[in-house]
Amino acid sequence: MEQQSVATGHQPEEQENLDVLVSTQTVIKKALDKLGYPDPVYNLLKEPLRVLTVRIPVRMDDGTVKVFTGYRAQHNDAVGPTKGGVRFHPDVTESEVKALSIWMSLKAGIVDLPYGGGKGGIVCDPRNMSFRELERLSRGYVRAISQVVGPTKDIPAPDVFTNSQIMAWMMDEYSRIREFDSPGFITGKPLVLGGSRGRETATAKGVTLMIREAAKKKGLSMEGARVVIQGFGNAGSFLAKFMHDSGAKVIGISDAYGALHDPDGLDIDYLLDRRDSFGTVTKLFKDTITNQELLELECDILVPAAVENQITAKNAHRIRADIVVEAANGPTTLEATRILDERGILLVPDVLASAGGVTVSYFEWVQNNQGYYWSEDEVEQKLEDIMVRAFENVYRTSQNRRVDMRLAAYMVGVRKMAEASRFRGWV
Repeated sequence: MEQQSVATGHQPEEQENLDVLVSTQTVIKKALDKLGYPDPVYNLLKEPLRVLTVRIPVRMDDGTVKVFTGYRAQHNDAVGPTKGGVRFHPDVTESEVKALSIWMSLKAGIVDLPYGGGKGGIVCDPRNMSFRELERLSRGYVRAISQVVGPTKDIPAPDVFTNSQIMAWMMDEYSRIREFDSPGFITGKPLVLGGSRGRETATAKGVTLMIREAAKKKGLSMEGARVVIQGFGNAGSFLAKFMHDSGAKVIGISDAYGALHDPDGLDIDYLLDRRDSFGTVTKLFKDTITNQELLELECDILVPAAVENQITAKNAHRIRADIVVEAANGPTTLEATRILDERGILLVPDVLASAGGVTVSYFEWVQNNQGYYWSEDEVEQKLEDIMVRAFENVYRTSQNRRVDMRLAAYMVGVRKMAEASRFRGWV
């Protein structure tokens, strides 16, 4: 009953389901029903094909041994190898990793990459760990999952609280185990180890392109447009810079500790200069507002770029933006999506908006495989071509099928997997 009530989109507020795996499965079911696929296809795609849980013993700097829990989920490899990030976070759960692997499959389908979705995570708090402890944890994770990953099986990448240094350690450990250099095993690496130009800014670049295309549909000029960005980590900070440089006014930003608001536009370069390595800057200021107040500011474009379940049935009626572009994973619930759609707010869903990262990760993998590397201009042009084409495809599906942009994106994203699974004879 719970899933059915979500699917109708008319739950009472107090029963709104905030479980990201359940809501993902709900939209996949609706998308497959709209496309006319039978139940066995849904039963295959609603969960990952495999989920590995590992225990990683790490000798800490004080000499004690701490055992960490890690996960790797591989959603569907009918189209090609699975692909997706590894996050280090104290709140990582198996359910979350499963949902994120499904989203990666959808992203790959939306931008038409030869991948299925994968995702990994380790339950830890890297903010309380030393450089050497992080290295030992990173290498231990690769040793634990080495049998199920590889350039033609499953390709990890950076995610929350992981970076190019961690990817470098992981690549080195995998190359030692396999006894040959394997740059294509992982993406998001430093340039000197086979990383791609443009990778670090790829997610924010993709979101910027989606904002531009959405603004065109709404007849909104980017010059002077008022933008609010929740989150000031990798995606949020680069995005603030791109928006500022394009002539838009970034009137609000936030981090985990609070939010800053200036109706005349914030000094983004100053904030970027003052932020710490975890993207926090608001602690330096006294006149802060809450993240909730930030979301409800009057603006033209709202970008949730932090964590999931930020726009819900409780506050969706108070959102005062013309366009919402999801840079974070799952920041808007299904009930809130329905409310925003009914209010005429154009929502660009996460599986489309944040697909820039996996697209340039694909470019990195291709460059590793061929041993020939592209300039930053080439990378950015290829990214723009793919992202704009994907936006038009999802927008057209939304208009033609008379469905909201989230359901349209899922319909586009799930079709390739469903067809590949059917041709392989799995369903």
